[in-house]
Amino acid sequence: MKQFTMRDEEFICENCGQKVSLLKYSARDHCPFCLCSKHVDIMPGDRQNTCLGILDPIGIEKFKATYKIVYRCRKCGEYHKNIMAKDDDMDLIISLSSNQY
Repeated sequence: MKQFTMRDEEFICENCGQKVSLLKYSARDHCPFCLCSKHVDIMPGDRQNTCLGILDPIGIEKFKATYKIVYRCRKCGEYHKNIMAKDDDMDLIISLSSNQY
């Protein structure tokens, strides 16, 4: 099982420029406006990855009672997954559901 370090931080999205506020119920790990993330962790919340590329959302997959967003890093090509947040843009989530990655 992955080790998880809780980090719920505000940030400015490097993809769309929006100010992203705290999630308040879990760790904020992606932008709710464009769904992009940043390749900063090796283990969730550790901020030890030196890649620092933008993680682009490329699909979704069912996970328990919710969904995970599937990402591919622009810089290194690695795949990554994050659980969707309650305030994510649902139109973007729905559009990702038709992607075959």
